[in-house]
Amino acid sequence: MGRLSGLAWRRLAAGLPAMLGTALLAVLVALGGAVERGHAAQVEAGPSFDCAAAVSDAERAVCASAALADLDRRLATRYADALDVAGGLDAGAEAALAELRATQRGWVKGRDDCWKAEDLEACVADAYSRRIGALVALYMLETPAAVTTWQCGESPANELVVHHFDLERPAVRLERGDSIEVGVQVPAASGARYEASFGVSLWTRGDEARLEWPEGTVATCRRR
Repeated sequence: MGRLSGLAWRRLAAGLPAMLGTALLAVLVALGGAVERGHAAQVEAGPSFDCAAAVSDAERAVCASAALADLDRRLATRYADALDVAGGLDAGAEAALAELRATQRGWVKGRDDCWKAEDLEACVADAYSRRIGALVALYMLETPAAVTTWQCGESPANELVVHHFDLERPAVRLERGDSIEVGVQVPAASGARYEASFGVSLWTRGDEARLEWPEGTVATCRRR
């Protein structure tokens, strides 16, 4: 390679700052993008609320657990969808929204009571999965995977319609006359057992089922 002349050296030296500045800028932009993406991923991995403002043991457990944070984000999405459904009613939208917000506040209080449980994380996870199932089933946020009809007792008029939702934790919507209850699947020795609020439960085994509704009143049902 030939030697550079004095003029060539001066031209190269004059251009180095700009060349280095351009390269450095490119590196900084790349690093900034990586930091921004990392921050976005960190935000996405966290719960729907600000962990800096967490006050209850349950909230702190959610902030410390990726699995619980995921459940929290999923619940936030379902709750927003339920608000849309309630707010879109042709009649009674304000009352429906007020009831939904009240039940959500009640659920938060129940979740925060998990500090009393022996296994805090398990209690919080159970609370989230139950609430997600309840919102999906009550507000029909998904198309039911199946709908079954049952006759409970001797009277054909005593009909139970069950909407089944194929969620990570299966949920049901129980319709009986003008009443609706929603519940989630719980462990059972056989068949499928679902628990709703106020002691209501349904235990299906093949074409037969045991329905407790209201609490303490048990009926045997057969699939139609």
